[in-house]
Amino acid sequence: MAESLTIQTDDGGFQALVVRPDTSGPAPVIVVLQEIFGVNAGIRLIAAEYAVQGFIAVCPDLFWRAEPGLSLSENSEENWKKALDIYGAYDFDQGAADVLKVVEAARTLEGASDKVGLTGYCLGGLLTFLGTARGAPDAAVAYYGGGTERYVGEADGVKAPLLMHLAGDDEFIGPEARAAIVQALSGRPNVEVHVYPGRNHAFARPGGNHYDKTDAETANARTLAFFKEKLG
Repeated sequence: MAESLTIQTDDGGFQALVVRPDTSGPAPVIVVLQEIFGVNAGIRLIAAEYAVQGFIAVCPDLFWRAEPGLSLSENSEENWKKALDIYGAYDFDQGAADVLKVVEAARTLEGASDKVGLTGYCLGGLLTFLGTARGAPDAAVAYYGGGTERYVGEADGVKAPLLMHLAGDDEFIGPEARAAIVQALSGRPNVEVHVYPGRNHAFARPGGNHYDKTDAETANARTLAFFKEKLG
């Protein structure tokens, strides 16, 4: 069952897709953060899969200031250009603040338990890291967050359990960037980092150009077990 949630900020409101499980009783919430293509078919599928597992999924419209309701396909060159143009002008600090507003709102959703997880892909992976470093989700899972290496100085702010998936041959996160992320986060008792050799960016998202079924299933099984353990 899907519905819409309005998130209020100091400069306006934006929408988040809410997908609920068919089960009754309080359920943990997973906030699912988009890639540069908006809350598109792939993100909606991920939300539906979380709902099947008994979570309430909340997918905020991160590009609402530029174009509300954006839903693009990575299979279109024109869509890629549009997505990259919006991404190039995006304010990551403002975006992280939006994410924390979503986490706050998720805690008060009807039917929600007192636990909120945060996850995201690419842009959403970076914002998952920033949201965890600057706020207080109960657990977080970041998938190949492009640009995370620029913010690893904030790693000490990560207090919640964090699981991170990185692609070994990511075309957007080069070897030096990946090494900086791993060095900053590995060894912390609340952080678990997995690198998937030979995989490219977006290897774990359904419909991704570099989707790899075996490693996607491995990563997603780790994510599901992690959230079930940390969120109940």
